[in-house]
Amino acid sequence: MTRESPIETQLALALARRLRDQREAVGLTQEKAAERAGLSRNHYQLLESGLSDRAKKAPANPRLSTLLDLAHALDCKVSDLVDGLRV
Repeated sequence: MTRESPIETQLALALARRLRDQREAVGLTQEKAAERAGLSRNHYQLLESGLSDRAKKAPANPRLSTLLDLAHALDCKVSDLVDGLRV
């Protein structure tokens, strides 16, 4: 079992906040955002929690294709989701 670094966890939480803020800015529910991105509601909720697995508490690290789908669903660019993320 690998242990993630604190930086990975902090970055996942920073992305989670960015996703939530953007979703709220465009007036979507988590369910609608997930649907528009082609994700399950659970997967989307995990991303907004900064997790990839609740049981293992592993930090989220979405694929580029997932980030592209999320940006499309949230009416923004991928750069809007990731630029300037700091820990």
